[in-house]
Amino acid sequence: MFSHIKEDISVVFERDPAARTRWEILTTYPGVHALLTHRFSHWLWTHRLYWSARVCSHIARWLTGIEIHPGAVIGRRVFIDHGMGVVIGETAVIGDDCTLYHGVTLGGTSWNKGKRHPTLLEGVVIGAGAKILGPITIGAKAKIGSNAVVVKDIPDNATAVGIPARLVDQEKSRQQDRMADKIGFSAYAVSDNMNDPMTKAIHTLLEHISNQDIQLQEIKEQLVKLGADVETDTEVGQAFDVNYINKIVD
Repeated sequence: MFSHIKEDISVVFERDPAARTRWEILTTYPGVHALLTHRFSHWLWTHRLYWSARVCSHIARWLTGIEIHPGAVIGRRVFIDHGMGVVIGETAVIGDDCTLYHGVTLGGTSWNKGKRHPTLLEGVVIGAGAKILGPITIGAKAKIGSNAVVVKDIPDNATAVGIPARLVDQEKSRQQDRMADKIGFSAYAVSDNMNDPMTKAIHTLLEHISNQDIQLQEIKEQLVKLGADVETDTEVGQAFDVNYINKIVD
């Protein structure tokens, strides 16, 4: 028990730059309070002291704004940052080293008995306001974007965003970022599946530029093989009018 308490406090220093002292964490972090209380209420639950366990978790909810059913299984070094509005259902399982931000729900989708809440494997990060619903599994080290609604399994190391949540194409995203950097426009913190029509248009345009750049490079390589005197290094600025992009963005 005491080793868990030490880990719960130490992990805050790793994931919250605002943390200053252990005393501050122990006395002012509701996520830590909720986890410490849950460890006791879960012990009561496993010893069939169901009413006592529910009363304990209810008091913790009243004090912290974080609702964790005493039946939920929570691993080591889990960090609930801020925590207000977090709800964790009875059959939820949270692996070691996971991080949950405020407003996260690990909920069920049916009234049937048995497993009805999510399982998070090791190292999962759940963004603020995300809803993970049903007896699904979130793979190890996966990331769920803020306000996403996840109702299907997510593989290891994947990133899911949106409503309903969709997997982010990591290679496509990196390719768009490279194109944006070359033309002097960076869509920082802007996802290509946001609802803003301008954002969608820009990302579509970046993808089109990227494909043209690849095709042009392949053509130049073939010309070099045929003996033509051409430069093989392709810059996006040679294949696209930067001023045109700037007009669209403005």
